[in-house]
Amino acid sequence: MQEVSHATELEYAFLFTLRKVNSLNLQGFELFFQNLPLDPYIKGKYRFRRLSRIMVAEERLIKLPHGHLCQRREYNPLLGDIKREFAELEDEMIELDIFKSLVLAFIDTCKLHPEAEIGVHQIRTICSPGHSGNPAPEGIHQDGTDFIGIFSVNRENIQGGETHLYTAKKEKPVFNKILQPGELVVVNDHQFFHFTSPIKSEIPAPGARDVFVLTSPSLMTDLEMM
Repeated sequence: MQEVSHATELEYAFLFTLRKVNSLNLQGFELFFQNLPLDPYIKGKYRFRRLSRIMVAEERLIKLPHGHLCQRREYNPLLGDIKREFAELEDEMIELDIFKSLVLAFIDTCKLHPEAEIGVHQIRTICSPGHSGNPAPEGIHQDGTDFIGIFSVNRENIQGGETHLYTAKKEKPVFNKILQPGELVVVNDHQFFHFTSPIKSEIPAPGARDVFVLTSPSLMTDLEMM
């Protein structure tokens, strides 16, 4: 793994940050990642996904109306300008204290307004012997939002899946790290491009990478506005 020099860490400290979200029993998320629908918008059956937009009101998480996700092609050359619709996060998971703690950690790190709209993507990428999984098939990119948080929930029988941050697409990464379960990296999307390398099985058996990706704003629009 390429480490960031001390000077570079200081220079970019206010633009991205890596933190450990403590006191989360990550096993509480396990069943919800086993029940993810297949992402129908990419080729191959290796990525599974749900998406909701939420906000905090009176210390409670409120799920906002169902909508579609749309990014401009300049940000997502693979799926830009395509209206994508995903199944909502399960209500039982949103009610978990560990999920609320994760969302609040993201809000606190970004110093967001208490009523900011947050998009939460629940994503599982799988691989198997001879078949890799690609967490970022669009390549090095930005999302077209203000802040992005990538939270690692689980890594099972995989190698790869390294998160990279770049100041420009053709430059070397200023940060690259395999996020371990419980680690959250939060990024200013206006300042950095990001990418996650493909995963492959560590031993000859299926493998999986489970993450939450949080964004503010959510990049979602009500379905009735389609």
